[in-house]
Amino acid sequence: MINAFNEADFHSRCDALAKKDKQLKNILKQHGYPPMWQRKPSFETLIHIILEQQVSLASAKAALNKLKEKIGSVTPKKLLVLTDEELRSCYFSRQKTKYARHLAWSIVNGELSIRKIVLLDDEDIRRALKKIKGIGDWTVDVFLLMALQRADIFPTGDLAMIKSLKKVKQLAEHTSKEEIIVLAEKWKPHRSVATMILWHSYIKEKKIKI
Repeated sequence: MINAFNEADFHSRCDALAKKDKQLKNILKQHGYPPMWQRKPSFETLIHIILEQQVSLASAKAALNKLKEKIGSVTPKKLLVLTDEELRSCYFSRQKTKYARHLAWSIVNGELSIRKIVLLDDEDIRRALKKIKGIGDWTVDVFLLMALQRADIFPTGDLAMIKSLKKVKQLAEHTSKEEIIVLAEKWKPHRSVATMILWHSYIKEKKIKI
């Protein structure tokens, strides 16, 4: 059974976590509920997440906006028409140009259908997307969490979330991924919402404008 959250139950899931975890409760007390960040389950969203790999959110958004200025709606066929130079002018690195092209070709060739995979369970979606060059667990996690609102995603590759978690839990910098996964067990089946609360704390503490 697919476990997903929505606008109707988002705050109640936050409240359920606050009852389980005093640090998450303190974040909600201090900063209020996090926004329920959402994106469309689309090719454009996957391109956006690829652009966000290992760069700031602002840099990735600037690249996406530049691409949209050039081609309008972001579709696989439109992207494939662009030369490498044109993609570079949209701030795509050589590596991300390869990733974007591979994703676009996979859709055009019928190897991947976003419309079909969104109906699958989390792990089947993960397997399907990770066949695409440049898509790893972090990219899949963000897509599952933000585009599909799957409720129990815990993106251990997300540096902002991990930094926030270590701060609020007063964990040592060298705390292992395995220890963090064990710590997050008590947040099941709402780990996506816990992630959003931790992102919210990080953004507020750093005074980041989204």
